[in-house]
Amino acid sequence: MTDVASNNQYSIRPNYKHKLRSYSQARMRQLLKRTIATPHRFKPAIVTRLIHQVLAEKLTGVAYNPESCSQWTREISDEVKARLKGLELSRYKFVVNVVIGEMRGEGVRMGCRCLWDSDTDSMAQDVFMNDSLFCVAVAYGVYYY
Repeated sequence: MTDVASNNQYSIRPNYKHKLRSYSQARMRQLLKRTIATPHRFKPAIVTRLIHQVLAEKLTGVAYNPESCSQWTREISDEVKARLKGLELSRYKFVVNVVIGEMRGEGVRMGCRCLWDSDTDSMAQDVFMNDSLFCVAVAYGVYYY
């Protein structure tokens, strides 16, 4: 190869491209084996039911209180995370996000962007509402390679 600006000549080792190609193919095979060999996957339907149970247990018959919301969100997220760990999904890392707000007849929208492997990573959510409050709980399961 020739550098146009300075007319310096340099060469690429002939074996370099072959090593790069074989490494990437080997790495891809390794990743494919890992994803296929994952017997326990994050199943959103099961996790949604789990979240629904926790929200019903913690918030049924509760009225909105702004001083208590911080504690409730912490308790709910800790309980959801503990139950997720009880599912024994090996090599998964969990992130749980809980939002509690007052019902005032207004609309609320939540959004999130994540970068993940669509073959192994997933998320589940559930919404709880009563006359005075709403609660949105989202659990993310990210496979750790």
